[in-house]
Amino acid sequence: MDVRTIAFSSRRASAVTLTAEADAIAAIERLPKWLLCIPLVAQWCWLALKFRSLTLPSALNPHVETGGLVGESKLAYFRRIDDRFAGHVAKTAAVYPGEDADLVRGMTGITYPLVAKPDIGWCGYGVRRINTVSELAAYAEASPPPGPFLVQQLATGVREAGILYVRKPGEVSGRIGAMTIRHLPQVTGDGVRTVGALIAASPRTALNRHVYEKILSAVELSRVPVLHERVLLTTVASARVGGRYEDATALVTPALEKIVDELSRSMGEFHYGRYDVKFESLRDLRDGRFTVIEVNGAGSEAIHFWDARLTLAQAFQGVFAKQREIFALGHLMRARGVRPVGVARLLTAFLWQRRLIKHYPPSN
Repeated sequence: MDVRTIAFSSRRASAVTLTAEADAIAAIERLPKWLLCIPLVAQWCWLALKFRSLTLPSALNPHVETGGLVGESKLAYFRRIDDRFAGHVAKTAAVYPGEDADLVRGMTGITYPLVAKPDIGWCGYGVRRINTVSELAAYAEASPPPGPFLVQQLATGVREAGILYVRKPGEVSGRIGAMTIRHLPQVTGDGVRTVGALIAASPRTALNRHVYEKILSAVELSRVPVLHERVLLTTVASARVGGRYEDATALVTPALEKIVDELSRSMGEFHYGRYDVKFESLRDLRDGRFTVIEVNGAGSEAIHFWDARLTLAQAFQGVFAKQREIFALGHLMRARGVRPVGVARLLTAFLWQRRLIKHYPPSN
């Protein structure tokens, strides 16, 4: 079954609200991480036995390290996108150890404010908004060697979405398998309570209060926002820091699907992945006007199943379907002569990524 079908098979698609005030917590989001992983790991092992490969999905994107399952370079994706799509991709450059980060920024035409992020990243770790030369210098100093970090032009879009792309091996065109609106963690002022009090009062933000207290200063936490003022708490919209995901697959248009497919096919053997994009309005997004800020490969999470409107059973049904799909597509790629990476190589990439994450500068 197609992931898009599962997302809407047992409920009528409701309108995307784009509201920041919703406090709803998804059923799957309430589970401890270890408990969430147990059924997924069990299914992965079953699929590995069925298809005779523990790493089969790594064959989906053969030009990317591990197929994008884990530990791949984010810049590697951008370098494969054809120049004719430059208007759809945030300007991005790599800063290597020993290089002057501000000089690299200037040579590539990236202006402040910008975003600095690890080249090998995960769930928004190490992603920071940078406003000044001194902040960039401090980020460079704190970034762990030996790999580079990325400087990226801050996208003008005020909203963010995750667009899941799927192309069956051998087929000319692909499709958008799902689309998710990602809401940044934020609170709305009432003219009475402080930012800190508003964070504590919301079921969603209260769960990550310790995160925001590290990011925001004492002055920011004690400020009283005016009535209806929206206060962004982080730069990243990851669920790890309280971002809220809203399934918007029903809003995909032929125009949007066309540009995403053309961009993806320009990368060559790219069959499965998620684009994280910024956009100004739903109309812009549906018309295909967006800016790509990151590309993820075969390891892309099916984040649309973190929609709070789904029951736990529906969410797991969808996530299980995603894993079945990437194994089935990997099987087709193997039949075309692409070999998946070895277990040792995948494990090495995973452990290296986990090690790096521990040393990344804090996100904001």
